[in-house]
Amino acid sequence: MKFLQSLLGKTRFAVRDGLLCRVSGLRFFNVSAEEYSKRNYANNVAEYNTVLGSLNAQRRMFLLRDVYDDMMLDGVKPTRDTFHSLAVGSMRVSKMGDAFFYKDQMKTMGLVPDVAFYNFLISTCGKCKNSDQAIQILEEMKSMEVKPNVQTYICLLHACAAQGRIDRVYAIVRDMTAAGLGLNKFCYAGLIVAHKNKTPFTDDFDAKVIEFVERSKIWTSVETDSANAENVMMGVSDEELYNLPTADYVNRRGGFLNRQFTAYHTAFNAAADFKNLTDELLEMLSKEKKTPDIYIVVQVIRCYCRAGDIDRGLQYFDDFINSGKGNAAELYVTLAEGAMVGYTEKGMQISQDTLVRMNERNFFMNSKLGSELLLMAAGEKTGGYTNANYIWDLMRARNVYPSLAAVEAYYQGLKDRQIPQDDPRLMLVTQMYDNLRSRFR
Repeated sequence: MKFLQSLLGKTRFAVRDGLLCRVSGLRFFNVSAEEYSKRNYANNVAEYNTVLGSLNAQRRMFLLRDVYDDMMLDGVKPTRDTFHSLAVGSMRVSKMGDAFFYKDQMKTMGLVPDVAFYNFLISTCGKCKNSDQAIQILEEMKSMEVKPNVQTYICLLHACAAQGRIDRVYAIVRDMTAAGLGLNKFCYAGLIVAHKNKTPFTDDFDAKVIEFVERSKIWTSVETDSANAENVMMGVSDEELYNLPTADYVNRRGGFLNRQFTAYHTAFNAAADFKNLTDELLEMLSKEKKTPDIYIVVQVIRCYCRAGDIDRGLQYFDDFINSGKGNAAELYVTLAEGAMVGYTEKGMQISQDTLVRMNERNFFMNSKLGSELLLMAAGEKTGGYTNANYIWDLMRARNVYPSLAAVEAYYQGLKDRQIPQDDPRLMLVTQMYDNLRSRFR
């Protein structure tokens, strides 16, 4: 009886908010069939699969679980394609719990997960840095008589590399070699990632990175299978499946990413994090008479700025822009953010000048790039807070909303400067901060 009372109490609020179906599965059908058909966004499994695919394409993965719940309430039985879309969405937002929930649901409905679905699960484990669970998935595949393919082993390799488990990574390489599978560029990229994430840091890191980059130039073309075509249809690139740092830039055009440089991309990313090895990698590219793409240039600028050599980062930026080999907002954002490291007077001025140049080129600064810049600029404890104010104004001029973390840092920075409460800027920031805080917390 107490349960029913609590359910009825929740239902009262759910009706008010229009969320009754989230409480107990009850739905009101006191409207005409025509009116109900207008409200319902899907009527069969094909339409639900289309909705799931659309949400994945729009990167609105937070709605996938709601769509699945609606399918269950409507009595629509999911298909294998349904669970593939749900697994891809869980992988992209690193929700390992949801991924395993869909696997259990799949089995409950009499569907045996196939190799593509298991690959998505292993990739999700890699994003969550849980190599133990990834290895258990491989064992489950064997017990379910699902034959692993090349992508399975590479996903597992990268899942172990994410935790710096070099021992497991080399064991996977030995298994692949024993099975007659060649190592491709993604395998060598995984080896670089494994050494980068190894703790404690190994003394032979530089030598290993150079070795793997050299060996990747003669990588063996491993046999592909139907899973690759399916991933392409679902919009999942190899870089995304293996959790490479270039996953967000694969579809960029204008020379942003040369996919033949996969091992170089991973190496330059690691070099920027550790603030070394960049010059050696650039020399290797020069000997091959190859031009760095925009992603590599971004990593080089990031490395120089993180190492405290802002002048060199600025010079490399200017040389690349003047060469006419490419241009992108990320180049300006990287230099502007890197120049702010340490919040020196010179660095802050270079950062502001770079932002002005970017604005003059009419480059669009999206929410992600703007939030990263604002979060960095908001950390300035002294000075006129000019950079943070300028970044805020740029975003507001384009009606771009920063993240909660960026707005909170900017709000605290303004409060620390004892700005009057009736200041228009502070009032606007306070309003946005309160709205975001109530929405996301």
